[in-house]
Amino acid sequence: MSADTATNGLVFEARGITKVYHMGEVEVHALRGVDLTLGAREFVVFLGPSGSGKSTLLNILGGLDTPTSGHVLYHGRDLTEADEGELTLYRRRHVGFVFQFYNLIPSLTARENVALVTEIVEDPMPPEEALRLVGLGARLDHFPAQLSGGEQQRVAIARAIAKRPAVLLCDEPTGALDISTGIVVLEAIARANQELGTCTAVITHNAAIAAMADRVIRLSDGHVASVEANATKRSPGELQW
Repeated sequence: MSADTATNGLVFEARGITKVYHMGEVEVHALRGVDLTLGAREFVVFLGPSGSGKSTLLNILGGLDTPTSGHVLYHGRDLTEADEGELTLYRRRHVGFVFQFYNLIPSLTARENVALVTEIVEDPMPPEEALRLVGLGARLDHFPAQLSGGEQQRVAIARAIAKRPAVLLCDEPTGALDISTGIVVLEAIARANQELGTCTAVITHNAAIAAMADRVIRLSDGHVASVEANATKRSPGELQW
């Protein structure tokens, strides 16, 4: 556990996580005994090539999938013992998701896309505030077709953070974007981490993004290959790829 994790408190503790998918008679081992911790307010990058287990691990942390064996504790509560109803409440109340593809509803404005999430949580952020936090205060009433790819991704980030999640999980959030647009999106994620205090995990195959993290967890063939703390974090604007 890093000093930051110990100081800020433990959000996640994963112990011996395995995930095996059965495809006909073939077994695919996506995760092979993963142990890790994530702390409050921490910004972690999961780095690794396609097929290394990054997305599977993120989906298990987010309650979208369950491990074949092992345990995932969220604030000490074992998610692997939760039923589907409990996992639904966990996802709804505690976790914000950002994916590579924005999944916005074309017929709704940016404000309306964000408002969909605020209707299902107890203490939401006003959609306008969430959009301002990601730099889209002037685009509230624009439809997705009127927004660039980077702007659509920032709407997706606003939608994720509008529920004031304790955890923000981002799966290749810049994967479909060019470098300049990707930096703007990463700035929005970093701002949410800093201002809302979310435990933030970003998975990517882009090694340059690792420089903005508190810690970098490298995955390879379903294993944690290494865990490194950055002595000095770079801002998104300083990244080059």
